Amino acid sequence: MKLDKFIKEIPKAELHVHIEGTFEPELMFEIARRNNIKIKYNSVDELKKAYDFNNLQEFLDIYYSGASVLINEQDFYDMTWAYMEKLYSQNVLHAEIFFDPQTHTDRGIQFSTVITGIHNALENAEKKFGITTKLTMCFLRHLDEDQASQTLDQSLEFKEWITAVGLDSSEIGHPPSKFQRVFEKAQDEGFLTVAHAGEEGPPEYVWEALNLLNVKRIDHGNRALEDETLVQLLAQKQIPLTVCPLSNLKLRVVDKLADHPLKIMMDKNLLVTINSDDPSYFGGQLNDNYIKLAKALNLTKTGIYRLAKNSFTASFLSDSEKTNYIKQVDGYHKSS
Repeated sequence: MKLDKFIKEIPKAELHVHIEGTFEPELMFEIARRNNIKIKYNSVDELKKAYDFNNLQEFLDIYYSGASVLINEQDFYDMTWAYMEKLYSQNVLHAEIFFDPQTHTDRGIQFSTVITGIHNALENAEKKFGITTKLTMCFLRHLDEDQASQTLDQSLEFKEWITAVGLDSSEIGHPPSKFQRVFEKAQDEGFLTVAHAGEEGPPEYVWEALNLLNVKRIDHGNRALEDETLVQLLAQKQIPLTVCPLSNLKLRVVDKLADHPLKIMMDKNLLVTINSDDPSYFGGQLNDNYIKLAKALNLTKTGIYRLAKNSFTASFLSDSEKTNYIKQVDGYHKSS
């Protein structure tokens, strides 16, 4: 069996995807028209041409501009539903999805509008496609901790819909320590914790995420490799890294996919997973990330099989759920 077919068909999970980053240009224009909102790009093609980023901040500027057309519960539902349809087509059985409420509440959109639209789409997708999901609420790190704390307070009414809290947006200059108190408060409320760290920020940010925010996963974590003591800790404790290859390429974290550190991470026995991050902006869904990186790094079926299993091992599913999904991965691997 060809590797591309193996990748497309093997059961897998996605653990690092921002729902606002799944927003395709065509749907963005459709919702903008529906809400009578003018965006600064005249066509889908013009918008796509703007997706040539030099760094994280340039991407975020366009990302927040796109999110500005999301006004009503139906908008959030439609965006989420479109992503779930894509997961189904890629044989993704489980997804753990980020959402950024502050991107919307800062524009006057109610927290309830955002989360209800997303949640209803996830529930309907599980009924129709059988895809299980968990939701992670991220704090925007370029804003202050008090604003994050207000967002946490707003979320408590919907606590049963949210599994974890996370930290995203501009990394440089906004260390995890900036959010230590709100993460402690979130843990007191029963939320798990994750954080973006070591994408553009230094290994020290990964240490802070682990030691001060008590995170269960590191989102990205590329630069952890610069600190051997940190690498040993991540390997020993099997703390997952949710790596995003095409995102790293698009945001110039790596110059070319052949330079991507995923294989080094695997060789160091890190619990690494492949994810799409913001697929509509970075040129590829989850399977595209697998396929393009496999070609660039000469990954084998054995490597892909290990990564697919890692995606469930690193998830926030229960042990019995993980075992069930991994059995499906094992079954596919044996039969292929």
